[in-house]
Amino acid sequence: MIGGSNYIRLQQQTSGDGKDLMTGSISLLSKQKAQESEEVVAFSSDDSSGYFRTSTARSLKNYHVQLIGISGVIGTALFVSIGKALYHGGALSLIFGFALWCIPILCITVSTAEMVCYLPISSPFLRMSKRCCNDSMAVMAGWNFWFLECVQIPFEIVAVNTILHYWRDDFSPAIPLCIQVVLYVGISLFAVRYYGETEAFLASFKILLAVGLFLFTFITMLGANPKHDRYGFRNITTTKFKKYFPNGEGSESIGYFQGFLACIIQASFTIAGPDYVAMIAGETMLPRKVLPTAFKQVFIRLTMLFLGGCLCVGIVCSSKDPALTAVINEPRPGAGSSPYVIAMNNLGIKVLPDVVNAALVTAAFSAGNAYTYCSSRSLYGLSLDGYAPKVFQYCTKSGVPIFAVAVSLVWALISLLQLSSNSAVVLNWLINLITASQLINFAVLCIVYLSFRRAYIAQYPSKSLPELPFKSWGQPYTCYCGLTAVTLMIGIQGYTVFLRGNWDVENFLFCYLMVFVDIAIFLGCFFVFKRAKDPWVKPHEADLLTGIDEIEEHEKSLGFHKYALNSVQNC
Repeated sequence: MIGGSNYIRLQQQTSGDGKDLMTGSISLLSKQKAQESEEVVAFSSDDSSGYFRTSTARSLKNYHVQLIGISGVIGTALFVSIGKALYHGGALSLIFGFALWCIPILCITVSTAEMVCYLPISSPFLRMSKRCCNDSMAVMAGWNFWFLECVQIPFEIVAVNTILHYWRDDFSPAIPLCIQVVLYVGISLFAVRYYGETEAFLASFKILLAVGLFLFTFITMLGANPKHDRYGFRNITTTKFKKYFPNGEGSESIGYFQGFLACIIQASFTIAGPDYVAMIAGETMLPRKVLPTAFKQVFIRLTMLFLGGCLCVGIVCSSKDPALTAVINEPRPGAGSSPYVIAMNNLGIKVLPDVVNAALVTAAFSAGNAYTYCSSRSLYGLSLDGYAPKVFQYCTKSGVPIFAVAVSLVWALISLLQLSSNSAVVLNWLINLITASQLINFAVLCIVYLSFRRAYIAQYPSKSLPELPFKSWGQPYTCYCGLTAVTLMIGIQGYTVFLRGNWDVENFLFCYLMVFVDIAIFLGCFFVFKRAKDPWVKPHEADLLTGIDEIEEHEKSLGFHKYALNSVQNC
């Protein structure tokens, strides 16, 4: 084993209300040069104590971080599901809707980056919610994020099965399910550095697919296609905006507005935030050097991919194309529902649809692999803070929280619902659940950041804290902008169920169930487990230092001293 080891003794401490909370104190026993930081934890009891590893390893480099951040966000939605928004709103509504939603995502990204880059530990924003907010917020935030990531695992498994049906459907959906789960387990068992290499390799296929489709758009719009049709921006100019009536009634202006709203709602599902980069902070080498750049570059590249994808979809496919209308009314498997493939068929291109479908398989598989990683690390973080059983802290010698991985992958069994229902129906259920949970997570990020910011401002004058590696701008108003936008979207994303004649209990629950579940978790923890004795942490009392020692020792061992706490205190 290469590396300096930190040993942490965690003891059971009984709080005033009779609940056990885990607390820890760090004793630095080694300052050897290292490329990985590891911890060994001893649980003490009245009669016995034993040691086992409970830490992940810092093995991910800058390119791993950036590619994993991109991989976790880009799935099949950018290439297939985006056609639904195009159909409802038209080309310009699609572009403007996605561009508008990028603004609150930017606000949330820079806020999260400032907090996570300061203290890049395992599950940083989830664990910071305990330090800067209260236990009830930490419990709700942690379990909501774990649920969000876990639900997306079966979503991508169903997506892979749907994509494979593009070629043939004479096989059981259980076959790709079993194969994917085995592969996810196999990849997860590798050391973190090998997981990073695997995910970086898979992410490169997504980027190549996006770039290839951009080139396809540019080349064919100039007339380089079998029909020699130089269509240019014809599909955009003929149908710039489109009216959408979810309940079949309304004025013309309301129709255009609802078409635009449909595009924004699609964007809120498609464009993820900074949480995927944040979740790998605890396994990143030189985190306070790498992460500030990674957050900025991942956001810029994703914005270019999403807005470029919206523009290209609008160019190659008309929102009134009969083939697009047909796939919306009766979804086709795999790439068959993609606007790009519709355009290829219209132009008489025979081979490219199969190439796109093959690339979509890797895109969906890669996304599911990223969600497996994030879900297991969030459960690992919950366990470290005492909100999940201690067994989920156990890591293999290579730094993999194996039991957390196993429990997260149990959610893959939800994909078996497609055995009794149409795959498209199951996908729609999961999308609705994911959208609400993701928006709630964005709101949590903003609330935790605002509490962190108040604590940092209150404590920094004493020179007891290191400098911020990443400083966002316009705070706290930038964060307020993001919080306001996602709060409004939580209510808006399922608005169609309230329109006259559209009420349906099932759709209402799928759109808003997680709102009620999260409220119940927060109130249950606050009133039942904490007995209404869970005050918001005061800014001067927030713990902003635990974990800094391990990060500094790791960075010093690699020759990086810029944000060393000792140097700040000696200034």
